[in-house]
Amino acid sequence: MRIISGSFKGKKIIDPKDKSTRPLKDLAKESLFNILLHSNKLNIDLKDSNILDLFSGVGSFGLECLSRGASFVTFVENYQEVLPILKKNIFNFNCLEKTKIIEKDILDNLFFDIFNQKFDIIFMDPPYKEKILSKLLKKIFQSKILNENGILVLHRHKNEKEEFDDFFKIVEEKNYGISKLIFGKFN
Repeated sequence: MRIISGSFKGKKIIDPKDKSTRPLKDLAKESLFNILLHSNKLNIDLKDSNILDLFSGVGSFGLECLSRGASFVTFVENYQEVLPILKKNIFNFNCLEKTKIIEKDILDNLFFDIFNQKFDIIFMDPPYKEKILSKLLKKIFQSKILNENGILVLHRHKNEKEEFDDFFKIVEEKNYGISKLIFGKFN
C-alpha cells in the first residue's frame, strides 16, 4: 500500500500482518478520492478539512487525506493487533501534530458527544461482517458532528445489502472489485 497523491505521494504504508484487518486497496482508495474531489454531486474541499476516520485500521484513508492537504484527522480504532501499526504509520509520516487516535470500540462504547468539533468528512470502514451500521449512523446523526456540507463515506462489500434510515441520503454509490463505496449526507 502507498499514498497515491499529495505531499506524501509514493510513501509506503505499513500493512498489517494478520488477515482480520482489511486495508482499503489502492484502486478503491484512488476511486474514492476521485469522487470526493471531482463529483459534481458533492461539495467537498479536502484542503484544510477536518476528518473522522472510523475503524481506521492502519490509517490508509486518513494519511491520504493529510497528504492531500487536510488539516486534521481523528483516527478511531481499538483492535490491538493493528494499533501499533497505525501509530507507527503516523509517526513515520511525521503527522503527530495533525492527528489524534481514540482507542475505543466504536460499536460498544463510543459516544460521539466526546467530539468538540465538527467534521467535513467521516469515513467508515467497518468489518464486512458488521451488521449494525444503521445504529451507528443514527448515533452520528444525533450527535450533529458532520458539517452541513459534509459527507459520510462507507466502505462495504459489494454484495452487502444495506438498509438506511430516512435521515441518511445516498448521494453516490460505486463498486470497485469486491468493494462498494457509498457517499451520503444527513437530511
